Amino acid sequence: MELWSRADPQLREVVCFSLRCRALALLLQAVFNLLIPDHAADAFSPPRLGAPSPWDALLERLLGGLARWDSEHFLFIAEHGYLLEHNCAFLPLFPLSLRLLAAVLPWPLQLQPRSRLLLSAALLNALLSALAAAALLGLGRAVLQNRRQAFLAALLFSISPAGVFMAAAYSESAFACLAFGAMWQLEKGQGCLSGLLFSLAAGARANGLVNAGFFLYSRAKRFAHQLQGGSAPLRKLPSLCKQVLSLASSAALMCAGIFLPFAVFQYYAYVRFCRPGTGLAQSIPEPLLQLARDKGYRVAGTGGAEPPWCSQRFPVVYSYVQDTYWNVGFLRYFELRQIPNFLLALPVTLLGSWAAWTYISTNPRHCLTLGLERDKSEEKGKARGGFCGPAAFVYVVHSSALLVFGFCCMHVQVLTRFLCSSSPILYWFPAHLLQEHEPLLWSTGTDNPKSGKPLVGKSPSSCGKRTSDNPVVRLLLNWRLLTPLSKSILGFFLGYWLLGLILHCNFLPWT
Repeated sequence: MELWSRADPQLREVVCFSLRCRALALLLQAVFNLLIPDHAADAFSPPRLGAPSPWDALLERLLGGLARWDSEHFLFIAEHGYLLEHNCAFLPLFPLSLRLLAAVLPWPLQLQPRSRLLLSAALLNALLSALAAAALLGLGRAVLQNRRQAFLAALLFSISPAGVFMAAAYSESAFACLAFGAMWQLEKGQGCLSGLLFSLAAGARANGLVNAGFFLYSRAKRFAHQLQGGSAPLRKLPSLCKQVLSLASSAALMCAGIFLPFAVFQYYAYVRFCRPGTGLAQSIPEPLLQLARDKGYRVAGTGGAEPPWCSQRFPVVYSYVQDTYWNVGFLRYFELRQIPNFLLALPVTLLGSWAAWTYISTNPRHCLTLGLERDKSEEKGKARGGFCGPAAFVYVVHSSALLVFGFCCMHVQVLTRFLCSSSPILYWFPAHLLQEHEPLLWSTGTDNPKSGKPLVGKSPSSCGKRTSDNPVVRLLLNWRLLTPLSKSILGFFLGYWLLGLILHCNFLPWT
């Protein structure tokens, strides 16, 4: 407790705010799940095995809203493994973590395996989202060189538009924690630790493979700056060749490490589904086999016709499952009947596009040189900070690439959670806009700097002590005084945070 009391006030506030927002989300999803009847969705819903105890029924009432849609896949994999081919769209790190946590935690009550896994998911994601917010704070300080902007962005993460997916039994919290942590360690120069975290992130979500670009860019930027530094030995051909070979070998090694978990999983799936029958079906409960027969799911180890992807030169089950079961592909979602889903993705699309345009228009030369040209302000050690600073370039490129890919090649409604769990830009840019255009954030006093009138209340710390002013709470308490832009930003964050709890937790269509 003494160490916690001496901790960075901003860090303490970020962690406490995250935990309080998570507690509120869990309470609200339980209330909405109780009041609103579940929609009869055509979603994966495996049969429950065994008779539930009263404690299982109580837990289902309290946390059942966290086990909707893709959560069923993660809980099923954690309990039964990869029995069904279409489960291979979900990478193994998160379900393995659930299984491990459910095995090591003491359980004073008699609960079924699924109930233990559901409770483990709620606890694990609460912890991971708090760690992700803390990692985002550290990353923001390193990149933005603006503590107030980094602090505001980390607080916004706790009311993310994808908040329901950070709470539910999804891998978003785990991925955000690992990805933001890896980016932060890379900014600090901790290449090995960063590579390990990036590798684990690639074991949680497939888009983690793209994060190898951060490492490649970091090495390329360092090499380019060395060349521009005027070092005579480096300009000599033998020394230059040695540097290039060293750079290429370290980059290849690190990329191989990042790709390794994904490649190992593809090999595991190949052995499980492409090899001759192993009699595994004999140990699968009959209700699950009946589900597979009714839905046409391919079951591991049951023989029969070999799946088409097994005969490919590079048998990748992930892309086959996405194509066959979810119809994911380039422009496949561009249909008139999908207009409502495009409207759901419109706010995050506009926000991401606006962020990219703002950065490019502010730094045209920096963008044209791919950020590899040493800036004069960087040479003097006075590089411009904030969202539009040179260090944010690679993150803007990353966010823009994910946005274009997601919009053109994915089910577009998942774009909100896809970007909000992968890119810090979705929090840095709103924090930048709020700081630039919201007068209430220009002063830490108790009066409105625009009108001189006293503000409504103070922004207390989420930890019970006034250790660090919480700008998000301050803005919410003085909603009527906010500019239209601030209301739009906070309205998007809070609106999607709340709507997600109402709709997703009752099997209603959401992002």
